[in-house]
This record gives sequence, C-alpha cells and structure tokens, in this order.
Amino acid sequence: MSISRIESFLAERTQSALAALRISSALIFMAHGTQKLFGFPGEKAPAELLSIYGAAGALELVGGILLLIGLFTRPVAFVLSGQMAVAYWFFHFPKDFFPVNNGGDASILYTFVFLFLVFAGPGALALDGRRKAA
Repeated sequence: MSISRIESFLAERTQSALAALRISSALIFMAHGTQKLFGFPGEKAPAELLSIYGAAGALELVGGILLLIGLFTRPVAFVLSGQMAVAYWFFHFPKDFFPVNNGGDASILYTFVFLFLVFAGPGALALDGRRKAA
C-alpha cells in the first residue's frame, strides 16, 4: 500500500476519529461530574451544588452530555477547556510543579482535547450537523 493510499484511507476516516475522541472524552468527563454531584462512581460525599465543586460538577455533567451528543460542540468545548485550565492552575499547580506529582495531568489533557474540538468541530455523529442542515 503506497503512502498516498494510506493518507487517503486515513483522511476518509477523520470525521469518525474525531467523533470517537469527542464521545470517549465526554463519557469519561461526565463521570467526574457525577462523582462530584452524586458521589458516584466512588465513595465521596456529593459536593454542595452551590459550591465551586458543585458548579464544576454541573459543568462537567451537562457539558459532557452536550459533547456526547455533539450539540453546541464548539462553544461548550471552549467553556470546558477554560474550566480545565482554571482547575489546573488553581488546584493542581500550587501543589507541585510537575503534573504527574500534582494530579493535574487529566486537567491538562482535557484542556487541550476540548480546545482541539473548538477548532476541529464535533466530527461525525453529532447533532450540530443536523442543526445546520435544518
């Protein structure tokens, strides 16, 4: 198989790969929201809804659902990217310089995955595409 055929094969599947990134990230992100709001999964007590953790949990759950279905993907991803950047710099970075030591590696990854979605869009299997067609 030549390089150009491989590149063509991959290019034809870009939108599906983007959808897989969006959907898998959203599902994992939603678990952080349900953990903060409902104590599940895990054994932590739910956060107060009107606390910073409750607000973060609401953003993670609602934003995760919107990303999962691909609705308002770009603005939602922009807000969530900002949320994760703030989470890193305010809650993780002060503990230690190195992300592997301060527990902030997931926040950094989410920041840049969501920022990528702002620019790349939702990919396949998104309601955003149906909204534009209507």
